[in-house]
Amino acid sequence: MDDCIFCQIVAGDIPSRTVYEDDDVLAFLDANPLAPGHTLVIPKDHHESLNALPEELGSEVMSALHRLTPAVEDAVDAPASTVAFNNGEAAGQEVPHVHGHIVPRFEDDGGRPIHALVSDRPDLSDDELDDIAAEISG
Repeated sequence: MDDCIFCQIVAGDIPSRTVYEDDDVLAFLDANPLAPGHTLVIPKDHHESLNALPEELGSEVMSALHRLTPAVEDAVDAPASTVAFNNGEAAGQEVPHVHGHIVPRFEDDGGRPIHALVSDRPDLSDDELDDIAAEISG
């Protein structure tokens, strides 16, 4: 897509600090990093959300994330990392092209765990949880 910044990076129209590339996946340093080494891992083909990503390509993206996470941590001497996807605008996805984040984490970096994302948690009954689980599993 011509107006997608990540597609423009894949096409070479916008430069990036590429750290990994194969036929299906590209990984590069985030231009506005949350931490040193913050890396984005994307499918080269344009898919706006995980929901639209073909399963086989999703496996390739996850495989690259799996390989790159320890390399990113080692490169910046990070003891840990947060690996995440924002899936959709309501979840904070700013670029409508699937991308996984590898964010190196450090002691006292001010970052918070994933359970701190939402401040108003729902109070769900056991029946509501059972209904949701049944709906998901089909």
